[in-house]
Amino acid sequence: MKKKNLIFVGAPGSGKGTISGMLLKEVTLAHISTGDILRDEIKRGTPLGVQASEIMKSGGLVSDDIVVGMVRERLAKDDCKNGFILDGFPRTVNQAELLGKVLADLGMELDAVIFFNVPDQVLLERLTSRLTCKACGAVFNKLSMKPQVEGVCDKCQGELIQRADDSLETATNRLKVFYAQTQAVIDYYRASGKMIELNNLTSEQSMDVLKKELF
Repeated sequence: MKKKNLIFVGAPGSGKGTISGMLLKEVTLAHISTGDILRDEIKRGTPLGVQASEIMKSGGLVSDDIVVGMVRERLAKDDCKNGFILDGFPRTVNQAELLGKVLADLGMELDAVIFFNVPDQVLLERLTSRLTCKACGAVFNKLSMKPQVEGVCDKCQGELIQRADDSLETATNRLKVFYAQTQAVIDYYRASGKMIELNNLTSEQSMDVLKKELF
C-alpha cells in the first residue's frame, strides 16, 4: 500500500482505535498519540518533557506550542517517513494551523483527515457497554465485541468490569467536551477539502472506503 499521512478525528467510541488497528495490520504507518508522546517525553526528561511536567504539576494546561513541539519531534523520526496516523490530534484550530507549519517545515504533506462521524445515541450505547479487564486492561463491548465467556477476558482470563468512567453521565460529558473542543477543527479540515467522512459505517465498510479513497 502507498505511504499516507493521515489524521484520525472522532468522538470517544467512534471506532478510531479499531480502524487504526485494522489498518496497521495491512500497511506500515507510524501510529501517533499525543498522550503517548507526552508521557514518553516526561519519562525521558527531555526539555519539552520537563516543561510539560512542571506545568502539569502546577495544575496548568500544557500549551499548544509545547504539544506541537513534541509532535514535531515525533514526526521527524525515521518511522514516519513511511507515513503516519495522528490519532486525536490536533484538538484546536490553533494546533491545526501550527501542525500545518510543522509539516511544511519537515517537507511533509497531509493526505487526508478521516472523520469518524457517528450519531450520539450510537456513541453512548458503545461507551456505556464497554467492559475492561481488571488484570490486563483489554477492552470488550457488550454489543459489538463480546468476550467468549461472559465476564471473562479472552486474553488473560481476568475479570471484566465496567469502569466508573463508562457510566451514562460520564459518557455524555465526554461527548460534550469533544464537541466543544473539536467541532471547529472538523469544520477547519472539512473546508480544506482533505476530509473523508465515515458516516456511521461498520468497521468493514470503513476499511473498504479507506482502501478505495487512499490506497
